[in-house]
Amino acid sequence: MKIGTPKELYPNEARVAMTPDSALALQKLGHSCVIEAGAGVAAGFDDAAYKEAGVEVVKTAAALWKAADVVAKVRAPSDAEMKRLRDGQTLISFFSPVANEKEMGQAAKKGATVVAMEMIPRISRAQKMDALSSMANIAGYRAVIEAGNNFGRFFTGQITAAGKVPPAKVLVVGAGVAGLAAIGTSTSLGAITYAFDVRPEVAEQVESMGAEFVYLDFEEEQTDGAATGGYASVSSPEFREAQLAKFRELAPEVDIVITTALIPNREAPELWTEDMVAAMKPGSVIVDLAAEKGGNCKLTVMDEKIVTKNGVTIIGYTDFPSRMGAQASTLYATNIRHLMTDLTPEKDGVIVHDMEDDVIRGATIAHENEVTFPPPPPKVAAIAAQPKKEAPKELTREEKAAAEVAAFKQQTKNQVTLLAVGGALLLAVGLVAPASFMQHFIVFVLAVFVGFQVIWGVAHSLHTPLMAITNAVSSIIILGALMQIGSGSWLVMILAAASVFMAGINIFGGFMVTRRMLAMFQKS
Repeated sequence: MKIGTPKELYPNEARVAMTPDSALALQKLGHSCVIEAGAGVAAGFDDAAYKEAGVEVVKTAAALWKAADVVAKVRAPSDAEMKRLRDGQTLISFFSPVANEKEMGQAAKKGATVVAMEMIPRISRAQKMDALSSMANIAGYRAVIEAGNNFGRFFTGQITAAGKVPPAKVLVVGAGVAGLAAIGTSTSLGAITYAFDVRPEVAEQVESMGAEFVYLDFEEEQTDGAATGGYASVSSPEFREAQLAKFRELAPEVDIVITTALIPNREAPELWTEDMVAAMKPGSVIVDLAAEKGGNCKLTVMDEKIVTKNGVTIIGYTDFPSRMGAQASTLYATNIRHLMTDLTPEKDGVIVHDMEDDVIRGATIAHENEVTFPPPPPKVAAIAAQPKKEAPKELTREEKAAAEVAAFKQQTKNQVTLLAVGGALLLAVGLVAPASFMQHFIVFVLAVFVGFQVIWGVAHSLHTPLMAITNAVSSIIILGALMQIGSGSWLVMILAAASVFMAGINIFGGFMVTRRMLAMFQKS
C-alpha cells in the first residue's frame, strides 16, 4: 500500500502525520510513502529529509490524495478533502465522529474506511497507539510553559540579596494524562503544586510526583476510573457544590490554575466560575485546556488570551500540541506507525482490516459502506476495576480490651511452650554430651533465643538499619580469630585469617550501610 500525508489545512496547525523516521519504519512493513511538498516544514521536517528517507514528494494535495491508498493526517478532513476521498481508500486522522456525523456518513457512502485516532480504546495493548494521551501529555507540559510566560514571577522560591521571592502556587484541576504532565512540569520548576480530581485512586499518583492532593470533606461513591476507560465519571450535584466550595476557598491563594477536566464527547464541565476569577490576585494566570469544548472556566474565550478587570490572564488556546510541532509530530507519527503495524500483521505491505480486533474495531467509524460508530465496548479492559473493599468494623472499647487480653494470653502460651520444648531438648542433649560442650552450647542457645526475641518484635521498616549495626557489633568474633592466628597449625592460621577478613567486611559494611540509611533522613 502507498501511505500518503497531505499538508494540514487547519489554520496554524504545525503538526504532520508522517516524519522521516516513521516513514522508514512504515517502509519496513512493506509499504511505500508519499507526502505533499511542504507538509512537514512547520514541524521542522523539510522535503529533503523526506526524500532522504525514501519518501516520494508530490507537489499538490490533489496528486497526493489520488496516489495514496491510505491517507494519514492530523486534523479532521475539510470539505475539499472529503470530496477527494474515494472508494477503497483508508483515512486515518482525528475525526470527532459525534461533531462530524455528516462527514462520517459521506465517507461510508463513498465506500472509504475511516479510522478515528481519538477512538483508539484505552486498553493496555493499545497504549502505543493512543494519540489522545500523546497529545494530552504535550498539552499539559505546554500549559505550564504558557502559564510561566504570562506569570510575572519565578515558579520556585528564592532568597537573594535583593530580597525574598515566594514560590508560585499552582492548582491543577483534573489529574488525567494532561494533568499529570502539568503537575510534573510545575513541581520540577519548583512551584508549590496542588491537584484535584474526582477519582480518588489518582491521589497516590499525584502525591508521588511531589504535589499535594486536594481532598473534599464529602463522601460519595465514585466510579473506579479503570471501569470507564481512565476517564472521570459525572458527579452528583451535591458533590459538585462541595467541589466548587473548595475551589472558592483556594482561589485567593493560588497564582496559577490549569484546568484539564474533559470527558470525551461531552461539553466541558464548568469548574472555575466568574466569582472565583474575581477572587484571584492580580497577575494570576488561568490556562484552560478544555477551551475547545466550552472551557472549564466561565470566562474562557476559545483560541484567545484575555485579561480580566482584576488583572487575571485567562488562556484559552486549543493548539498547545501544535505549539511544539516537532515533538507532537514525532509522537503522533509513532502512534500511526504502531497502528499500521497492527493493520499489517504479515509485514508484507498488505493491510488486513480485522473488525474482530478490539483496537481496530474500536477506532473504525466507517467501513464497507457502513457507519460503524459507536463501537461496542472492548472485550478486555485496560485495568480491572478494583473490587470494593468493605469498611472494617469499628470495635467498642470492651471488644478492644478483650482482643488485647486474648492476644497477650496467646503470646504467653507460645513463649511457655517454646521454653518448655527448649528445656526438654537441652536436658536430652545433656544426658549424652560432655560438660565442657554443654557450657558453650547453653550460651549459644541463650544467644539465639534472646536474638530471636529482640529481632522478632522490630518493625519491618527498621530491619535494614538494625541488621546493619547488628552485623557490625556481632563481629566481635574477630577477637577470637586474631587470637588463633598465632597458632602453630597452618590450617588454623589460614582459617583464622579468613575469619578476620570476613569479620572485617561485616564491621565496615555494617557501619557503612547504617551511615547511608541515616543519611536518607538528613537534609542535603
